[in-house]
Amino acid sequence: MVHVIDDDEDVSWAVATLLEAAGTPARTYASAGEFLECLPSLEWSAGGCVLTDIRMPGKDGLDLLHDLRRQGFRHPVVVMTAHGDIATAVRAMKAGASDFIEKPFDDEVLLSTLRTAMAGPPGEPGALDDPPRNASQRTDIARAAERVATLSPREREVLELAMEGKPSKVIGFELGISPRTVEVYRIKLMARLGVGSFAEAVRLAVLAQYGR
Repeated sequence: MVHVIDDDEDVSWAVATLLEAAGTPARTYASAGEFLECLPSLEWSAGGCVLTDIRMPGKDGLDLLHDLRRQGFRHPVVVMTAHGDIATAVRAMKAGASDFIEKPFDDEVLLSTLRTAMAGPPGEPGALDDPPRNASQRTDIARAAERVATLSPREREVLELAMEGKPSKVIGFELGISPRTVEVYRIKLMARLGVGSFAEAVRLAVLAQYGR
């Protein structure tokens, strides 16, 4: 079961319809508050995950992650972020999200992301200083760290500043290089990490640093 939380009814309906067509039951909620109210009565014995938008009126996705952490919620949470909103995605993963997906997203990318999240071992969101839960996770973290370690000092600087949400123009100003050169470094670091998008580079960096 995937619990879809989004204040946009059209988005919730479209995601739920896609999931149902793919053979995955889905339930929608119009707000984080509505989901939290229903949480005590939900059945999790068969597993499942939460798919939540980040930007919602009232309690947003980050607030939800913090609330779930306090409650000891141990199921995966995938967040939906605006395209290019890397800083928010990083904050969500630091708060315990298992992954993020950028809107607008491809159907297959969404399904693959959710399947991967639900296939992983349960863990407590937000426990960033906890030791890895199993050998497979330790291996993934070690491999991510090895790949990030191949970056040059300047490539690492560009990646870290971009993860703070800074655009190329600002990064270039801080590093004393042109915005075009920043873009070249982004392309180079993606190639060195063996990823096809900057979002994947961010996932790898967060995994290496925080173990998620």
